Amino acid sequence: MPLIQVIVYAVIQGLTEFLPVSSTAHLVLLPWLMHWEDPGLTFDVALHLGTLLALVAYYWKDWIDLLGGAAGMQPGLSRQHYSQQRWLLGWMVVATIPAGVAGYLFEHRVETQARQPMVIAASLIGVAGLMIWAERRAHQDKRISQISFLDTLWIGVLQALALIPGVSRSGITITAGLFRGLNREASARFSFLLATPIIAGAALKKALEIHHTGLSPEMRAPFICGIILSAVVGWITLRILTVFYEKHSLEGFAFYRVALGIFILAIGFLR
Repeated sequence: MPLIQVIVYAVIQGLTEFLPVSSTAHLVLLPWLMHWEDPGLTFDVALHLGTLLALVAYYWKDWIDLLGGAAGMQPGLSRQHYSQQRWLLGWMVVATIPAGVAGYLFEHRVETQARQPMVIAASLIGVAGLMIWAERRAHQDKRISQISFLDTLWIGVLQALALIPGVSRSGITITAGLFRGLNREASARFSFLLATPIIAGAALKKALEIHHTGLSPEMRAPFICGIILSAVVGWITLRILTVFYEKHSLEGFAFYRVALGIFILAIGFLR
């Protein structure tokens, strides 16, 4: 695999995994537009491991606080704090279940039938409309400590739609949070925390698929480079986004999605 392709794929994965613009859409469209070979399952595992490392590295204090608080292992903190952490961890489990079930039931069908440019274009544009609607109509005043069972169930059900290329896991979960009244910062934080078990599960499943065949010698260097570069770019992206969402809306990303969707439709028509 050429080095330039390794770099481009890893940078795009690190950026788009957390931007609400669909990493799957970009990684599927890139070989379609550039006439590159599909990087394959092995490299896909490397990219997911990289963004998983970025999440863990950026949110490790949050996870220690979340798990330690839920287990009551942080002395000096109030019962209210422990209770909040337990509930938040429980709500994350609730929100993860629909995506896990959808992935188990429909992933193969989506991989073989839905990774088409026209499907991606429609998903990009459709979710962009939801993002703009949520930003302009939803009441965004709830903090993450106020999240409820219905909030997490709603977010989890919509997260299952991210199986469709072009939807964007972060885009649909943040938008779902806004529709339930969470403020933008709370929606983004819950979305990024929720991404950790989802990406870990996806990476583990794919890693098990290539376990029996092993890693070929020619893929070792691209594999390692893909992990490192996507992790670094992903961490930087998370750092920027957590500040960005404090003051800015999703509408800029929505307009980008519409423009990209129209571009894909135009290229598909011309071809």
